[in-house]
Amino acid sequence: MKLSFVRLLLLGSLISLTSPAISASAPPTSPEAKSIEALVAKAAGEIEKKGKATFPEFRKKGSEWLYGDTYIFVYTLDGTVILNAAFPNAEGGNPATSPAPTDRGPINPQAYSKEFIETVKTKGSGWVGYMYTRPGSTEPTQKWSFVKKVTIDGTQGLVGAGFYPK
Repeated sequence: MKLSFVRLLLLGSLISLTSPAISASAPPTSPEAKSIEALVAKAAGEIEKKGKATFPEFRKKGSEWLYGDTYIFVYTLDGTVILNAAFPNAEGGNPATSPAPTDRGPINPQAYSKEFIETVKTKGSGWVGYMYTRPGSTEPTQKWSFVKKVTIDGTQGLVGAGFYPK
């Protein structure tokens, strides 16, 4: 009995280490995390007022919405990407239901996209941690995104942005 418990404990630890979504509920407290939360809250307010008409502003490089590694993304609650300011070729796709790429290591867009949706459905907003390849890099690294539920021109969705902890 005791040996089985130890095996179960070790198995749980191994699963948590290999999971593409990080189980902690928020990144370490940092100025970057506070900045991302404020950015997403402001973007949500703009989307609630102006809907998709605000998307061109989110796409402007060097703006408060798109700079360095920071960008706004917007999904419908079925997982369709309707805005990805940094990667517009992702728009129209649905990473929550698409097969995960096999050449990207531990990156699993199905897992973190589903986690984004689950977070806003159950909490309204929150942090999701996952592995992602930083632009200009070939190795996945931890990334944290803050997501918030919004209504986009009458459709339920989410808006988010993320950062790579130092």
